[in-house]
Amino acid sequence: MVTLDPTRPLIICDADEVLLQFLAGLERFLVRQRCYLDLGSFRIHGNIKHQDTNQPVADEAVTKLIADFFASDTRHLEPVPGAAAALQSLSHHAQIVILSNVPETSRDARIENLHEHGMPYPVIAGKGLKGPVVRNIIGTHSHPVVFIDDLPPNISSVAKETPHVHRLHFIADPRLARLMPASPDAHGRIDDWPQASTWIASVIGAA
Repeated sequence: MVTLDPTRPLIICDADEVLLQFLAGLERFLVRQRCYLDLGSFRIHGNIKHQDTNQPVADEAVTKLIADFFASDTRHLEPVPGAAAALQSLSHHAQIVILSNVPETSRDARIENLHEHGMPYPVIAGKGLKGPVVRNIIGTHSHPVVFIDDLPPNISSVAKETPHVHRLHFIADPRLARLMPASPDAHGRIDDWPQASTWIASVIGAA
């Protein structure tokens, strides 16, 4: 676990569709597999289809495709515009930890990818709902904490486990953003970094 300074605010930030363009990277990978993602809803299983038949890929095959994607392409994702500059500015006022549900075997590739794009922050590879992990990260941390994620279940989990944490719902890809309403358990929904940075700065007292 990451060692934190209890005298400084803390930002706990997801990576996929917050700092890194997960969807665009997945789509490039699927083309190589002669598949595509049908963005009719905010889900992956059932929406990945074969290019030649337009039929859904079986769920167990989708699970393997996603595992293969993380294994081969985690190192090569593009950054979300404005993310690195926003975090660099915020890092003068707060500690930053990346909490990403990336397989542990791909953690080093995620770190290298983030470093390459100017985001050299500690990375925790999580699994499942993030509330319990956030609770363990912050412990008795008394300064403001901000949690940023694209998935409402993670935001709700954090709200349940650590209700004092400020929660921001953020979805970088505009196609996904249109499909997902704001989480009812988030304090805000912002999908671009210039505005998000202003919101976060106000929460941690850096505005």
